Amino acid sequence: MVLEILVREDSNQYIHHDQLFKQLLHTFFSEFLEAFFPEVHRNIDFSSLKPLSEEMFIDLIEGESRRADIILETKLKNQETLIIIHVEPQSYGQPNFNERMYHYFSLLYNRYRKPILPIAIFSYDQKRNEQNQFTVSFSFFHVLTFQFLMLELKKMNWRSFIHTNNPVAAALFSKMGYTEKEKVQVKKEYLRMLVKMELNSAKAELINGFFETYLTLNESEEVQLMEEIKQLDKQESEQIFKLPNSWREKGIAEGIQTEKKQTALEMLREGLSVELIAKITKLSRNEIEDLRDTL
Repeated sequence: MVLEILVREDSNQYIHHDQLFKQLLHTFFSEFLEAFFPEVHRNIDFSSLKPLSEEMFIDLIEGESRRADIILETKLKNQETLIIIHVEPQSYGQPNFNERMYHYFSLLYNRYRKPILPIAIFSYDQKRNEQNQFTVSFSFFHVLTFQFLMLELKKMNWRSFIHTNNPVAAALFSKMGYTEKEKVQVKKEYLRMLVKMELNSAKAELINGFFETYLTLNESEEVQLMEEIKQLDKQESEQIFKLPNSWREKGIAEGIQTEKKQTALEMLREGLSVELIAKITKLSRNEIEDLRDTL
């Protein structure tokens, strides 16, 4: 069995995106299959899982190089099997994608001569309307129908994975189908999952780095997130605030600044001078004068 991620090396942004997926799937291959392809997961012998060397293929039609960044071999019910997982991390669809999948399937089969289970992961924002197959036929004869498993993240309901405690599902919340109004809730539920999974620091950083690359909150959304976390169970909220996340550090800084301004307002109401308030709170004179104008 082989897990393969195919990379189109046409831009630095694309390569960076693919590297995130590559690292995520390398680290959590079993969890990935468990979350999105449970039937495949049930039939794999993970004790026989081993990495193979990278492969380089040349697209003879377009003259492009494609590298198979991840190739893992394992057994499927005592049978050596080759699996191709093709991650498509572009923000736009590729023409003739199904034919490309068949092309790389053929190249790998010619090399290894083992059964192959191809899987495509679509992570771009647009939803596909194509079927997951490539067909060669004539009016007088049907030659073949090639099919592959596929995961379309934008069609996935993130709420369906809240209680799975699956690290890959948590990371991929950021690429699933949520609305702008749901962003704060998505991140809150992601953080709750991250706490419950109790990952080591390295794995937690990997999951968090992936998530924050694709789901970012503006300042008002960050404040809303902080307030909603404070309303959770005390033990759970404390655990979340212990996470080494950039949002938390930003939130703490914003919280300190808010407290300073609240203190300054109280001092202004007591009639203290701007100079004294600035000395105590470390706020600038202009900030304090702006606060005075609001009284």
